[in-house]
Amino acid sequence: MVGLKILVLGCGNVGSAIVKDLAKYLPSDQIVAADRNLGVARKVAEEIGKENVSWTQADASKYDELVNIIKKHDLVVGALPGSLGYISAKACVDAKVSMVDISYMPENPLTLNEAAIKADVTIVPDCGVAPGLSNLLAGRGASRLDQVESIHIMCGGLPITPVPPLGYTITWSVEGLIDEYMRPARIVEDGKLVKKEALSGLEIIEFPKLGKLEAFYTDGLRTLLETIKGVKSMWEKTFRYPGHVEKIKLLRDLGFFDEEPIDVENVKVVPKKVTIKLLDRKLRKPEVKDLMAMKVEVTGIKNGSKVKYVYYLLDYYDDASKTTAMARTTGYTASVVAQLIVKGVIEDKGVIPPEKLGMNERIYKQIIEELEKRSIKITEIEEKVG
Repeated sequence: MVGLKILVLGCGNVGSAIVKDLAKYLPSDQIVAADRNLGVARKVAEEIGKENVSWTQADASKYDELVNIIKKHDLVVGALPGSLGYISAKACVDAKVSMVDISYMPENPLTLNEAAIKADVTIVPDCGVAPGLSNLLAGRGASRLDQVESIHIMCGGLPITPVPPLGYTITWSVEGLIDEYMRPARIVEDGKLVKKEALSGLEIIEFPKLGKLEAFYTDGLRTLLETIKGVKSMWEKTFRYPGHVEKIKLLRDLGFFDEEPIDVENVKVVPKKVTIKLLDRKLRKPEVKDLMAMKVEVTGIKNGSKVKYVYYLLDYYDDASKTTAMARTTGYTASVVAQLIVKGVIEDKGVIPPEKLGMNERIYKQIIEELEKRSIKITEIEEKVG
């Protein structure tokens, strides 16, 4: 397939990286950068400066308009905040256009499966770094076992060195970050689905080349809870530098993340919205280089023996392209999957979570090879247990 029009919804740090990557690797196709703010979309397109990149305005909160815009394109890559993720995916189904999405939507994307199959489209949700690449690796490990007993995912984007006051800098959606700190984490414990308070399950671990990091439960398993059954233990934890969680809990407990408006001198103010602005202003430091660390462990039975597959990723800010590790690992994962849809490698219709792609050896290897071209390298270790 050549001469396609690919729409990228959302032109933040990650969205702009997706546009740039698609433009580079799909030179015969037209890549359209879209944002609610036309100036932002135009700036992204002009900075990339390629003939196959253009821009348009798209407001995902205006559903009918969004569907009409999507209909003019052959594929959509969603890089919007979680609150707009499900509605944009539904709009793609209604427009009968396939989609790869990275949003951290609160809704279950699998509920769109039947409609997507009927519309003859492919929807790959949660296709960033975590969820996304983490799910892909979990699916790969699971596919190599006769019986899966546990899946444990740990990951986090961090500044290369801790930055006061939270030991952290913002490299992605502040709204998505706060949602991660607030949303109860669904995990599997003793074979049963349970909910844990976000930020709980705190432990200190040693990560190769980085040293001590703290890890805590977050709701990142997503579709894994429905696609991989029969496990005894399954959870996701997020990495931060030690001391971060205590400070975030203080902000949370004081109400800084609340969505209920409060009265401030006769003006209704939503604390969460103020906090988003403050964190964005204080913690978005483009001059501070970042890294992405991930460890995925999949344990189970293979040929009668207990085996563990361990996957490591450690990626850094790219000086040459001035692209953050967060944008690289999130955006390039989505871009590569979108390109495999364009090339007809991914053909299944319906809602196809990343772990399903990981279970297909041919597709998995192509994704890993493409990421390696972009210097994103996954280390796989097979260990005998017991």
